[in-house]
Amino acid sequence: CAPPPLEVVHAGADAGRRRHHSSSPPSTAAPAPLRHIQNRTEANMASLPLATAELCDVNAGLITTGDLRALEPIFRTYGRRQIFSGPVVTLKIFEDNVLLREFLEEKGHGRVLVVDGGGSMRCAVLGGNLAQLAQNNGWAGIVVNGCIRDVDEINGCDVGVRALNSHPMKSNKKGVGEKHAPVTIAGTRICDGEWLYADSDGILLSRSELTL
Repeated sequence: CAPPPLEVVHAGADAGRRRHHSSSPPSTAAPAPLRHIQNRTEANMASLPLATAELCDVNAGLITTGDLRALEPIFRTYGRRQIFSGPVVTLKIFEDNVLLREFLEEKGHGRVLVVDGGGSMRCAVLGGNLAQLAQNNGWAGIVVNGCIRDVDEINGCDVGVRALNSHPMKSNKKGVGEKHAPVTIAGTRICDGEWLYADSDGILLSRSELTL
């Protein structure tokens, strides 16, 4: 922000009067830069992800109709972002991560990539380089029905990651899979465009964005 214009104080008799008139009580309002920081902090607090337990408590009707579902608790937590949410993009692959990379090379715009890796425990489909790519391109999180590797690198990235486990072997590079297809993971059918909410209590899927 540009600094406020300086007051010119003239010499002579007027100087004393000008200084006298400028000795009014100090304003209690925060300086402009501080107000900007306060407003930005309040905005950030307002956009904090919603707690899954609270969402369940206030949306019992949606649970009854199946519009709000919880994934079975089979996932491990990785990445610096322990709490995340966003609209879902789905991907179906098996021991091949070419299409996963293609998605993460796009701008995420706060979305969550849900990857049905067939539950494979024979290789990893997500590693440190792809997690860094997800962070740089603004993805909120990645949920993998399969394994990851480079765990220490992924834990240093500002992105939420859920996966079944870690595995040191890399995946194939054939480009086989299906984008935007409905997937069934952890007992729940998940479609493109639904909303996912994840925190330390678990993962929720909703047909629409939720508010408290």
